[in-house]
Amino acid sequence: MIPFIDLQAQRARIADKIDAAVSKVVASGAYIFGPEVKALEGQLAQFAETKHCIANANGTDALVLPLWAWGVGEGDAVFCPSFTFAATAEIVPWTNATPVFVDVLPDSYNMDPASLEAAIAGVKKAGKLKPKAVIAVDLFGQPADYPAISGICKREGLKLIADSAQGYGCTLNGKHPMHWADAQTTSFFPAKPLGCYGDGGATLTNDDADNVLMRSLAFHGASGDDKYNCARIGMNSRLDTIQAAILIEKLAIFADEIRARNEIADRYAHMLEGLVKTPKVIEGGVSTWAQYVIEHEARDALAAHLREAGIPTAQYYPKPLHKQTAYESFPLGAGGMKVSEDICHRVLALPMHPYLDGQTQTKIANAIRDFAKAGG
Repeated sequence: MIPFIDLQAQRARIADKIDAAVSKVVASGAYIFGPEVKALEGQLAQFAETKHCIANANGTDALVLPLWAWGVGEGDAVFCPSFTFAATAEIVPWTNATPVFVDVLPDSYNMDPASLEAAIAGVKKAGKLKPKAVIAVDLFGQPADYPAISGICKREGLKLIADSAQGYGCTLNGKHPMHWADAQTTSFFPAKPLGCYGDGGATLTNDDADNVLMRSLAFHGASGDDKYNCARIGMNSRLDTIQAAILIEKLAIFADEIRARNEIADRYAHMLEGLVKTPKVIEGGVSTWAQYVIEHEARDALAAHLREAGIPTAQYYPKPLHKQTAYESFPLGAGGMKVSEDICHRVLALPMHPYLDGQTQTKIANAIRDFAKAGG
C-alpha cells in the first residue's frame, strides 16, 4: 500500500539531527519548559512574521486561548465554517458562547465571505446573540480570503482567529495570516505539514497584553512567574521539551517541504486534468497542501477502486459539523450550508506529502484514469 502520509521518508532525511536533539533533552533532564521550548516559540513567530508565540499542548487548546483572553462568553456568537474538523467549533461552547455556522466556497473549501456577512446580519437582526469573533480555517493548507474576511471583521468590530491547524506556513500575496488576524493557531499533530512525534500546538499574536494573558491561561492562570499565585482560572496546556526539540529540526526544512508540496500539487493537477475536479488555490495564495482533495461524483466507488490498486484515500469531511449530533442544535448563517452539504459527498483526499515521487503519482493518476475508462 502506498503511504497516505509518509512520515518515515521525512525521518530518514533528518533522523540523525532528531535523534541527537532528543538525546540532548533526555540527558539534560529539562523535560518541561526546557530551553528548546522558548527557542521554538521564537522561531515559529519569526517564520509566521508575528511577534509572539505561545507553545501549548495541542491545536484545540491553541484555539480556545484567544477566546478566553478576549472574554468571549455567554450570549456571544462566534462564526466558523461548518465544513471543517470539529475542533474549530468545539472550543466555542467551552466558553459558553454559541457557534454560528458559515458556508464555504465551492473551489477553495474555505469560509465564504458573503455567507459570513449574511450570518452576521442574521444574528444582529435576531437580537439574541452578540457577534464577537470569527474563526477562519486554512483548510487543507491554503489561506482563507483574509482581505475580505478581515475587512468584514473590522467593520463589525469582531476579533479574527486564523485556524492554521493545517495551514501554518501558508501565505496570501506574500503575507502570512497574522497580517490580518488577531490571533493565529496551529496544530503539531504528527500528520500535519509541521508535525511533532506526539501532540502539540501553538497560538500566535502581535498583542503584548494578549500574549501575557494567554501564557497565564495556558499555565493554570498563574500570575507572571509565580505559579503559586493564580490570578485567574486557567488550564494545563504545555508543549514538552522533547517535542519542541523535534519541531526545531523539522522547522529547519519546512520551507523546502512547502516548496516540494507545491511541486507535487502541480504534478497532480497536470496528471488529473479532465479526470476529476482538482483543487483551486485562491489567487495569490501559497498552500502548504496538508491534503490534496479532489472531487468525483462516484467518490465511494473511486475510493474502492483505488484501495484495490493499493492506493489509500480519505474523506475530509463526510459530514459537515452542523449535521453532526453534537452541533445540530446550533444556529446556521442565513442562506444555509448549501456548498458544505453538497461537497461532502464528493471530496476525496489522495496521498500527499513532500516526498511523494513522480512515479508514484503516475501510478495514482493511471488508476484514476482506468476508473474513468471503465465508466466510473
